[in-house]
Amino acid sequence: MAAGGEIEASLAAKLQVLLPHLDERQRRLLLGAEARSLGNGGIRLVARAAGVREGTVSAGVTELDTGVAPLGRVRRAGGGRKKLVEHDPGLLPALLELVEPDVRGDPMSPLRWTTKSTRTLAAELTASGRRISAPLVGDLLRDNGFSLQANAKVLEGKQHPDRDAQFRYINAQAGEHQAAGQPVVSMDAKKKELVGQYKNAGRQWRPAGQPVRVDCHDFPGDAVGKALPYGIYDVTANTGWVNIGTDHDTAAFAVESLRRWWNAVGADTYPEATRLLITVDAGGSNGYRTRAWKTGLAEFAAQTGLTITVCHFPPGTSKWNKIEHRLFSAITMNWRGQPLTSHEVVVQSIAATTTRTGLKVDAVLDDNRYPTGVTISDAQMDAVAVAGHAFHPDWNYCVARRSDIDPTIDGRDLEGRIQVIMATLRSLPNR
Repeated sequence: MAAGGEIEASLAAKLQVLLPHLDERQRRLLLGAEARSLGNGGIRLVARAAGVREGTVSAGVTELDTGVAPLGRVRRAGGGRKKLVEHDPGLLPALLELVEPDVRGDPMSPLRWTTKSTRTLAAELTASGRRISAPLVGDLLRDNGFSLQANAKVLEGKQHPDRDAQFRYINAQAGEHQAAGQPVVSMDAKKKELVGQYKNAGRQWRPAGQPVRVDCHDFPGDAVGKALPYGIYDVTANTGWVNIGTDHDTAAFAVESLRRWWNAVGADTYPEATRLLITVDAGGSNGYRTRAWKTGLAEFAAQTGLTITVCHFPPGTSKWNKIEHRLFSAITMNWRGQPLTSHEVVVQSIAATTTRTGLKVDAVLDDNRYPTGVTISDAQMDAVAVAGHAFHPDWNYCVARRSDIDPTIDGRDLEGRIQVIMATLRSLPNR
């Protein structure tokens, strides 16, 4: 596409210099010769570069091919058919009202909810008494700064007033942990994948005319199963761990994924660790309102002796979590165009993911059952000490079991509870 644009720009510059010095027939022949030299698509390219109708260029090609003798006369300057927009000054405003009715002040446009293809626009204009072809509609739109555009995913919705402050707080927490040699991980669940002979977005190199054949329909009932990748990305080490579940994405599954990472990788990577910082989304199985998430983390903290600090990204900002663009995007690129026909394919595809920045990924299959609808009672929640930070204690907090904390400390003293939790958990042996 870039090469075509360069050719068109170069040709337009040349024709702009030559055409004013030629008569009508000479211009046609020059345009026809240029189109013939370009081959397939040359007529359209030359027409755009010269700013003339494709029919004019096509006529020039025909004259060259047939060897028609010169007519012996040249049309006077300004002769020939007038442009349609000159005959009908209201044509262009009518077209623009159809294309962008809200901007042009016509919210009742007949094509407000319709795909605005050039064919549809031409048909609507013709029905209103203005005869015009679809190619001419396209020419008019391009002349007025329009082009075919897809939706752009850039709107984040209503932003929380503390959005940027929370980002800065997370960065400060991560920097402090890393400076002290303590692990910092980014966690999240990747999109659920159906396992079977299904189409996977993207393309890969294959012999021409031999695409991988997949099922026409992605019916879940026909799937071999499902894959629920839950990832832990070590921000400092630039490594990923993906626990691939086969049941449900629950808080218990999220905590078990963290536990598996720590037992297999984390404990060896950080043998002297006393603290762990986790950055996660605001919702889902690891949401800041999820009771099972906090009780599960308290059990994990007691088992490992780590001080667990959790920082949630504000609602609607999950794409800022590092795991999204450091790990999950690389996985998606690695298995693009590859049908996920079995759980083994899922595991091996994820484990084979690397990047030029040195990313390494481990992946394991988790076929445990994680039932939904598990209720955490008030008594179970009361057994967990959630010590919120001074800034946004709902998003930033430490977690421990109350049985691991000195019961004589006044629980109303929030900062005191935080310090006691940290001191108590540091004193626990790693198990």
